[in-house]
Amino acid sequence: MKNLKIVLLALLIIVTGGVKAQSPKLLSLEAFATKLKQAKEPQILDARSAEEFAQNHIKGATNVDAKAADYQQKLDALDKGKPTFVYSIANGRSTVLSRELRAKGFKDVEELPGGLANWIGSGYPIISTTKKGVSLSRSQFNELVASSPEVLVDFGSKYCGACKKLVPVLDSLKANKAFSPKVISIEVYDNTSLTKDLKVNVLPTLVLYKKGKEVWKKQGFSSTFQVIAATESAKSPLAVNGK
Repeated sequence: MKNLKIVLLALLIIVTGGVKAQSPKLLSLEAFATKLKQAKEPQILDARSAEEFAQNHIKGATNVDAKAADYQQKLDALDKGKPTFVYSIANGRSTVLSRELRAKGFKDVEELPGGLANWIGSGYPIISTTKKGVSLSRSQFNELVASSPEVLVDFGSKYCGACKKLVPVLDSLKANKAFSPKVISIEVYDNTSLTKDLKVNVLPTLVLYKKGKEVWKKQGFSSTFQVIAATESAKSPLAVNGK
């Protein structure tokens, strides 16, 4: 029995170690950008849909969509020995692609931490095909958040899975007559310059403005209760920018 326990423990260590080997720690955003810049003949893979890629992407990237008919063909055409950089809007589809590449024997695979949302919000350059006139300027945005005593701005994207989970919350807030803030949704793909200017690098991000001033900001999913609680807290004369 004792020997059996030792064998099982050894197997557990091996399995755990194997899992860790398949999920290496992500570089910091700065380290990722530096390594990408210094890499010779880097393979930059955009794991989003063709529609998303057409709107904006990192310079030199190739669209590799898992749902596309030519997905495996594109993977087979890659060089396993070259440094490979992978990204999606956050770290959902890029994580799946990175694991597949490592399983196929790719030697050097790096995943963009926080995804393209973090890249754009942190001020790194992209190739954008968004039509002029669609994006809000900073002055237009300032007018928008000052158009009502309280304004709740949702920074998200129709392509973002986590953002979609927030839609029912926002709909319930809009339908709640007791909820005073005006609710505005900003599509970040159409407003990359504004996103960069406001340093919005996680999707979704909710920001509450009172008389045009930011009083609360939260990254990621927020419940109806959390938003209402933040709104009530912001009504206090001592309210300051919260977490």
